[in-house]
Amino acid sequence: MMPAAVEFTVHHSFSQPSRTVWDEMIDWKGHEKWIPLTTVDLGPEPHDQVGSTFTAFTGVWKIGLEDRMRVTQIDWDEETSTGTCWVEKLGPILLGRAGFTVRPDDSGTGSSVEWIEDVQAKYLPGFVAPIAGKVGAIGFQQGMKSLAKVLDRA
Repeated sequence: MMPAAVEFTVHHSFSQPSRTVWDEMIDWKGHEKWIPLTTVDLGPEPHDQVGSTFTAFTGVWKIGLEDRMRVTQIDWDEETSTGTCWVEKLGPILLGRAGFTVRPDDSGTGSSVEWIEDVQAKYLPGFVAPIAGKVGAIGFQQGMKSLAKVLDRA
């Protein structure tokens, strides 16, 4: 069976400056605060550079999704207050890539995030991919709302 191609893009606006949002989003362990039922195990290397690895597990007990990743791009541009990060999905279920860009919004005080997932899901039939994409987008949109609440409390 060919893996299902699951793609989606999520946009979210934040009242905080882009650097604040960026710093939280590249804190991989911090994702546990705003992605429900998720734990993150970090590799031994520094975690904010190309080549860094980490594993996110979303689920309960041993039932869930293990998502191993390697950072392939992590760039912050101080001049434009814009950051872009991409990770390669290493399996065992998801292969492909995911990434996000954080930039200032038009108001100059807040920021916006664009999150992109472009993965192949092993064991998922292709005809289910559009539904999985919609569910994934809803989940990440909820994650962005949770991140906004975390940042509001900080």
